[in-house]
Amino acid sequence: MLKILIPTIALALTGWTVPLKQLWSTTLAYSSIIALISLSWLTNPMETGWSFLGLHMATDSLSTPLLVLTCWLLPLMILASQNHISPEPENRQRMYITLLISLQIFLIMAFGATEVIMFYVMFEATLIPTLIIITRWGNQLERLNAGTYFLFYTLAGSLPLLVSLLLLQSNTGTLSLLTLQFSPAMPLITYADKLWWAGCLIAFLVKMPLYGAHLWLPKAHVEAPIAGSMILAAVLLKLGGYGMMRMMIVLEPLTKELSYPFIIFALWGIIMTGSICLRQTDLKRLIAYSSVSHMGLVAAGILIQTPWGFSGALILMIAHGLTSSALFCLANTNYERTHSRTLLLARGLQMILPLMAAWWFIASLANLALPPLPNLMGELVIIVSLFNWSWWTIALTGAGTLITAAYSLYVFLTTQRGPLPRSIIALAPSHSREHLLMALHLLPLLLLILKPELILGWTA
Repeated sequence: MLKILIPTIALALTGWTVPLKQLWSTTLAYSSIIALISLSWLTNPMETGWSFLGLHMATDSLSTPLLVLTCWLLPLMILASQNHISPEPENRQRMYITLLISLQIFLIMAFGATEVIMFYVMFEATLIPTLIIITRWGNQLERLNAGTYFLFYTLAGSLPLLVSLLLLQSNTGTLSLLTLQFSPAMPLITYADKLWWAGCLIAFLVKMPLYGAHLWLPKAHVEAPIAGSMILAAVLLKLGGYGMMRMMIVLEPLTKELSYPFIIFALWGIIMTGSICLRQTDLKRLIAYSSVSHMGLVAAGILIQTPWGFSGALILMIAHGLTSSALFCLANTNYERTHSRTLLLARGLQMILPLMAAWWFIASLANLALPPLPNLMGELVIIVSLFNWSWWTIALTGAGTLITAAYSLYVFLTTQRGPLPRSIIALAPSHSREHLLMALHLLPLLLLILKPELILGWTA
């Protein structure tokens, strides 16, 4: 773990020492090397449980894919932000890069933590850099409102989790993930026990977010700069799913009745947020609601607590992380040229940017889960495990899949096909930087088709 963590901390210091001319190229090269080294985590056999075990941190088959995704995303965020941050004053550029690196440090420590309290502290620590990125570098005046929503939704869910963890500590005598799985399960008899159960999960369901506690996400996405949207969609939402998977071991055996309302909210949310996507005019808001829909499927897969459900949830989290980040990058390339996120004002762009249309096509197909992409693999595994749990879920998941296909094609056809608006007279051509950025998002997704066991998780 330290072979990645120490270079990442050193990279944060490097951001303040290199000359301004070499700032972006140096941090990009350094973070790319860290990302490549992190791939070595994937070489370990997945059945062996914990590996790279230190005093406070370790990796296993659940955290490894998420750790690699975190490291992979930093160079991509630096690549994506270069165009609109480089005209700013020197201190702001350095601060922006430092915030991105600090996010990576907190996320590595969160995903690698073997103590639940350390995970909780890092889970909360990610709030600070994200909040500063949204409120300082956001695009419009609404960014302060979005930051407030983001902060208070997350904090309101997290405080009950802290109380629940302290109760768990007093009852079991340990909060180490290595030993918690062997401690006897707490019986859920009284109403206080049931509140404790809800307290353990509510923070993660808000973070994912579950439909009903999702209002902070579209606001945060729309107002955040490109790097903020990328890290939020690709990794920060996955903290919720990861935390739920870790806590589910402690909460075994679950009373079925307690998880019913959450599963119903998750499945109903897939249809509702998909329907909202169909009538969106704002491109970033549409992609944000699409994230809520996909994470609803992940939440349902985790809550039914079967090995298939867990596996499908992990596969879909990794695949969705790369896909939604790619879609936000594409939306940003449109925004940098047309200065509008409205779908009707930036349509027919295939005529001007044909290569970008190819990236749009691949990303839209990945979003609607085209075979043989990992997105389909994750969705199918979750849908089958839900069907096995209760056959009526097929109505909700099937309708959700159809709506997802409909809005994904709607986005592609609206942005790329049809006549060009007369307001678009001259646009800058697409740059090799943007093509590299899209390739580094979508090539890993395509390569995972060849070796999906890397992200299968516990049932590998």
